[in-house]
Formats: sequence, C-alpha cells, structure tokens
Amino acid sequence: MINKVHHIAIICTDYEVSKKFYTEILGLTIICETFRKERESYKLDLALNGDYIIELFSFPNPPKRPTRPEAAGLRHLAFEVDNLDEVIAHLTNHKIEVEPVRIDEITNKRFTFIADPDNLPIEFYEK
Repeated sequence: MINKVHHIAIICTDYEVSKKFYTEILGLTIICETFRKERESYKLDLALNGDYIIELFSFPNPPKRPTRPEAAGLRHLAFEVDNLDEVIAHLTNHKIEVEPVRIDEITNKRFTFIADPDNLPIEFYEK
C-alpha cells in the first residue's frame, strides 16, 4: 500500500539562511524554487542523490518550535552517512555545532545530532 516516504516538509523562519544550510552545507540539490505571491511564501523542492526528499517553505511569522526534541509530532530528521567522522569534520568546518557522538544501544551504530537554522534536530547515522 505504501511505497516509501515521498518528502518531508519543513517550515523555516529565514528562507535564505535555511536554503543555504540545506543546499550549501548539507549538499541537497534544488529541483524547483517557487515564490507563491498569494502566500508570501517560497517553496523549495530539494533532492538527495537525485531523489526528491524535502520541501522547504517560508511563511510570514511561523510559530516557533515548542521544545527540542521532545515536542509532539516530528521529532527529528535523520540522514544515513557512510563516514560519520567526515560528516562531523565538514559540519565543524562550516561552524555547525555537533553534539557528541553516541552509540545506538540496539544496533551499535554511531550517530550524532545538529540543529538546522530553526533548531529542527537533524541526525546523522553511520551506515
């Protein structure tokens, strides 16, 4: 019945800052960028390795995220990576604060978290 996750929608407070973060720092590619005048909103479709994955929206004055990361609803966004140390070095070079590496107690895999410009937790999980 369900094939896969089609995309994840994220609302940002500063469109240009978030666009730069997701494209220049995380390396997602732009599929389509649309300004919707009637909503005073951008919609940016982003791909990871050619697959559509994120819709980045800007809206005037969206409410802030209530808590991090334990609010009801979406808890965090997780990306699989081949080499966690390389990802951490890349993020650190871009002045992104990286949490200490942890070990998943079930899989014994390494992972860490950062926050996007609006404090949405993003996890990097080593393959």
